[in-house]
Amino acid sequence: MEKSVELKKKKKILVRIGSLRHGGAEKVLVTFLKNIPEGKYEIDLLLNLKSGKYLEEVPKWITVFHLNKGEMITTNRPWEIPEKAYRKIYQGILKLFPILLYKFILKKKDYDIELIANHELLQEVLKSPVKNSKKVVWVHNDLFSIPRYTHDKLKAFFKADRIWVISEKIKKEFEKLAGTDEEKEKLIRIYNPIDSVEIMERSEENVHFDFSQIKEKTFVAVGTVFPQKGFDRLIKMHKKLLEEGLKHKIIIVGDGYDLKNINNLIKTLKVEDTVKMAGFQKNPYPFFKNADFFILSSRYEGYPTVLFEAVTLKKPIIATDVSGVREILQEGKLGKIVENSEEGIYKGMKEFLTKPEVLDPYKEEMNNKELPFSLENAVNLLMKTLDNL
Repeated sequence: MEKSVELKKKKKILVRIGSLRHGGAEKVLVTFLKNIPEGKYEIDLLLNLKSGKYLEEVPKWITVFHLNKGEMITTNRPWEIPEKAYRKIYQGILKLFPILLYKFILKKKDYDIELIANHELLQEVLKSPVKNSKKVVWVHNDLFSIPRYTHDKLKAFFKADRIWVISEKIKKEFEKLAGTDEEKEKLIRIYNPIDSVEIMERSEENVHFDFSQIKEKTFVAVGTVFPQKGFDRLIKMHKKLLEEGLKHKIIIVGDGYDLKNINNLIKTLKVEDTVKMAGFQKNPYPFFKNADFFILSSRYEGYPTVLFEAVTLKKPIIATDVSGVREILQEGKLGKIVENSEEGIYKGMKEFLTKPEVLDPYKEEMNNKELPFSLENAVNLLMKTLDNL
C-alpha cells in the first residue's frame, strides 16, 4: 500500500530541448538532470534532434525520445537539402498537430509538468494537448536585446505557469512587462547549476591541441560560432592590436553556422598565424587552463555560464557588458567589464597586454572569495520549484 502511494506521488515530467550538441543551455540542463536523485521523478526527455556531446551524460533512468536523429545540417549542399527539408516538414507537422506527437511518439498524455529547457520552444509547450500539466519555460538569453522578440512575443511567456530566468536583469525586464502581481509571481530567478569539481578535474585532461606552439600571451574565447558571440569583433580588434605591435594570439573554441564567415575574415585580415580555430571540443577546459586570459566578446547573452567556468579556473577575464556579466563578475571584482563594442573589446585587451599589474586584484579576488554559485543550491531550488507546482 505504501509503495502504491509513493508511486502515485512521483511527478511525471516532460523536458524538451532542441538537441544536446553544445552550448550553455544544453550543458546546464544535463548538469541539472545528472544531479536529480534517481527515481525522484519520472522524466521523459524529448529532443528535436537526437545528437550532441551531452547525450551520453543523460542519466540512464531518464527516457529519451526524439523527432529526428543525426548531425545538425547547417549548410545547403545539394545532397543535404532533401534531409534538411524532411526534418523541417516533419517537425512542422508535429508543431501544427501536437496531438500526433503525444499519441505516436511520447505515447502518453498524463504529464504533471512540461518543461521547455530552451525558450525557442515556447509555442510547442503552450500548444500541448495535456491541458492539466503545469508549463515551465527556462529563459537562457536576454530576449529584450533581440529585435525579433516583440512586445507581444515577450508577453506570451506569461501564458506559462512558471518562467525560470537566469539573471536578475532578465527578471526585472519581465517584471516591467508583467500586468499583474500574479504574472510577477510566475518569475523565478535561478542560478545555473555548475559543477566546479568536474571543471577542475577535466581541465587537467589531455586534448588534441599543441599548446607548446603558442609562445605569446593568449586570449581564449569559447562558444558557438554565430554572430551573437561577437568573434568577428574580437578578430578585428586582434588585428588592430597586432598593427600597434602588441604581439598575442587568439584561440576560439567552438563551431557553428557562422564558421565560414569567421574563417573568411581571418583570411581577409591575414591573421591565420595568430588566430587559431580549435573547432568543437568535447572538453574545452584545458584551453581555459593553458591560456593567459579568457575573453567574452558577445553582443548579447542571458547568463553566460562560460564565465563561471573561467572564474572556477581562475583566469583573468574580459567581458562585454551584456546580461548576467555584472552579476557573475560581481560588478567587476572578478573580471574586467568593458563597453559592449569593438572599442570596448580593444581597450580591455590592450590593458591586459600592456599593464599586467591590473590583473592582480582579479586574481586575488578569485583566490580569496567563495565562488558566486553553488551546484547544490541551484539544483535544490530547481527541484523545489517543480515540487511546488
